[in-house]
Amino acid sequence: MTDRLPTVIGSYLSPYVRKVLACLHLKGLAYRIDPIVPFYGNDEFARLSPLRRVPVLIDGDVVLADSSVICAYLDERYPDPPLLPQGAALRARARWFEEYADSRLGDTIVWHLYNQVVIRRFVWGEAPDEALLRQAREVEIPQSLDYLESELPAQGTLFDPQHGTLSLADVALAAFFRNAAFARYSIDATRWPRSAGFVDRVLGHPALATLAPFEVLSLRTPIAQVRDALAAAGAPISEHSFGSDAPQRGLFKT
Repeated sequence: MTDRLPTVIGSYLSPYVRKVLACLHLKGLAYRIDPIVPFYGNDEFARLSPLRRVPVLIDGDVVLADSSVICAYLDERYPDPPLLPQGAALRARARWFEEYADSRLGDTIVWHLYNQVVIRRFVWGEAPDEALLRQAREVEIPQSLDYLESELPAQGTLFDPQHGTLSLADVALAAFFRNAAFARYSIDATRWPRSAGFVDRVLGHPALATLAPFEVLSLRTPIAQVRDALAAAGAPISEHSFGSDAPQRGLFKT
């Protein structure tokens, strides 16, 4: 592998990959991406990511698997601009929202919604679990939005209502609702106006908006053709790929 820039392994469609790519953008760091769907990772990928999940970051001799670990590493190695607010209490609050996004929104939006509508169909050729979909749409996501509506600002971002400077927490929360939209779920702005406005503002930031064309292309292109299609569209594709031709299930229920 000859890439000297940091390499991110993982599909543009993953909210966890989206979080890392947005943080790289905020840091002003160039990178390469190997846009594999994690289920299509080869044996080398499994060695780098024992849970067979994305993203993975390769930065020289440093190999990290887990979006939160990667973003913490980036913030420590490249401290300007910071991804977290100043002060112990605010930094802890930001870490909480990142954890809430990765765990609760990950369960509901990724596994119970997006997985059912997109992954089961296009990766495994299976029909969705309609009961699980109903539970996500009618109970679980509304519960999360009820909570977020009480916490999110009416203007700007979580820690900068005036100027809208992005933090890791803002990116982590909004990234999942991009996948919700891919699974045909949109936030009801009359019921959750703060949440809808917040997500629109964060996803409209260049750190995330610049990823949108590659996300749409990835969604509309057969998996086997995604890498070439993205390269033709100008995505910063890595020279080496950890992809395989056939999917393998990971260690988590899919």
